[in-house]
Amino acid sequence: MKFRPLHDRIVVKRVDAEQKTAGGIIIPDSAKEKPSQGEVLAVGAGARDEAGKLVPLDVKAGDKVLFGKWSGTEVKIDGQDVLIMKESDILGVID
Repeated sequence: MKFRPLHDRIVVKRVDAEQKTAGGIIIPDSAKEKPSQGEVLAVGAGARDEAGKLVPLDVKAGDKVLFGKWSGTEVKIDGQDVLIMKESDILGVID
């Protein structure tokens, strides 16, 4: 299935969190928090301003981003868990 987000929506794949702490303690799956980092897989064309002009998004496919803990909607596309969120849910791009 091909999926193309509309308007200012973005498809993000979560980046897996570390399995160990800095001290070497292994974190079990039940104690892990969902990571708030991800990789942008696809972006929409952009939002429209008040005049109807298309405003392109600041992020592009391949960018590593930070987002809020409760951002986006979790969906499964082609057996892969991804998040669909608006550009405003993204806190920043990791360089």
